[in-house]
Amino acid sequence: MKYVIGVDLGTSAVKTVLVDPQGKVAFEHSESYPLSRPQPNWSEQNPEDWVNGTLVSLRRLMEVSGVEPSQVDGISFSGQMHGLVLVDGEGKVLRPAILWNDTRTTAQCRRIEKTLGGKLIDIARNKALEGFTLPKILWVQENEPNVLEAAKQFLLPKDYVRFRLTGDYAMDYSDAAGTLLLDVGAKEWSAEIAEAFSLPLSLCPKLVESFDQTGTLLPEIAEASGLLATTKVFAGGADNACGALGAGILGEGRTMCSIGTSGVVLSYESNKDLNLEGKVHFFNHGEKDAYYIMGVTLAAGHSLTWFKETFAADKSFNELLAGVSQIPAGSSGLLFTPYISGERTPHPDANIRGSFIGMDSGHTLSHFARAVLEGITFSLRESIEIVRESGKTINEIVAIGGGAKNEDWLQMQADIFGASIIRLESEQGPAMGAAMLAAYGAGWFKSLGECAESFIRPADVYKPNAEQSAVYDGLFKLYQEVYGQTRELNEKLAAYRQ
Repeated sequence: MKYVIGVDLGTSAVKTVLVDPQGKVAFEHSESYPLSRPQPNWSEQNPEDWVNGTLVSLRRLMEVSGVEPSQVDGISFSGQMHGLVLVDGEGKVLRPAILWNDTRTTAQCRRIEKTLGGKLIDIARNKALEGFTLPKILWVQENEPNVLEAAKQFLLPKDYVRFRLTGDYAMDYSDAAGTLLLDVGAKEWSAEIAEAFSLPLSLCPKLVESFDQTGTLLPEIAEASGLLATTKVFAGGADNACGALGAGILGEGRTMCSIGTSGVVLSYESNKDLNLEGKVHFFNHGEKDAYYIMGVTLAAGHSLTWFKETFAADKSFNELLAGVSQIPAGSSGLLFTPYISGERTPHPDANIRGSFIGMDSGHTLSHFARAVLEGITFSLRESIEIVRESGKTINEIVAIGGGAKNEDWLQMQADIFGASIIRLESEQGPAMGAAMLAAYGAGWFKSLGECAESFIRPADVYKPNAEQSAVYDGLFKLYQEVYGQTRELNEKLAAYRQ
């Protein structure tokens, strides 16, 4: 029996999965690591924590499974997007990594817009947002110039881990698309964007396909992980691109909704010339010469976690959501907006903040819990409507992530989105996508589509309830009014945030 390993480098933990040729996850293991917030709006991590967590997780995966190292055909990666890792000529990290959810770079975003104007959308296909990598590089350029001068390469999180495992610098197209330095259609680093900000193109690593082999394990890494030094290592992809692979989003009209810390609506796209003027993200897919449209809710699952930890710390998530099914659609007039970390789609606004509207003395904890679920789902519907407006028909959506683990929430998604929601038999999200890249790269399948047919199996389908959907259509219109009516107030309240 042969196996591949998918490594999913998340924001809070690294997850490894051992997968057989039928797509069955034989074993899995996770290792968590800390997140640092040294100042308001900052979010950083020590890249060595990722490496150490990955090695521990790989070793424990091999120990618990009892699989022989020679049975592992390859490893590939999924990783949190946008995070900036700067290394010197020796490969030494020069400063803590600045993560995707770090919002210190508003001034740098405005600088990018002023400098490039419409060329940014034409080349990079995405707006300048605080989460992207180029604004982070410019922040370092302006605030820590000595660090940038010492940098030989910039890497994204999973690419740094892969470098430490193999000694090879590389970045795949799906992750590079989230830097604002890639010409997304041409699939090459943009000399025009780099030169506009006095950045040498040599700072950018070589570009590879997600399924390309980028080396084998260094001897000391092989020993630490319990694997062979000859184990093939494949480039991998951005977490959302890998999530799309793991959900079988490999053809026109295929759409997924992923609810983790953030929330994502993603739809397959084959037209490299499609330009949606930055209304949603447009990135390279893990499949060669394919793309995807994506909308993001910054605080999706994070909103639910924040609510539980703040108001129901003594309860498990199952206990918190146990009474949700007894609450009517609309939570008896209670509306939540999940802007607790700012927002991205359709409002690229780092300063907007969340709200509960319509509270009265009759509302219970279950009303609030349901309102949080509804608010997250309304935010994701805004992205779905933009994709529909681009001409796509969305009647089925594959649900992955934490939002696919609760039946009440799955039905709520069907009712709010007005589409059938498909839950998969084995939902491993980006980790499965990473394993698929390793399986395809290792030659198990002739295409990623063939791999998906073998690896991915639907389990349940949740169809929209017409009566519930009608209620939600009305509430959705009210939800859409909240942002515009509270933006000015939120800007004034920002002065009081400590």
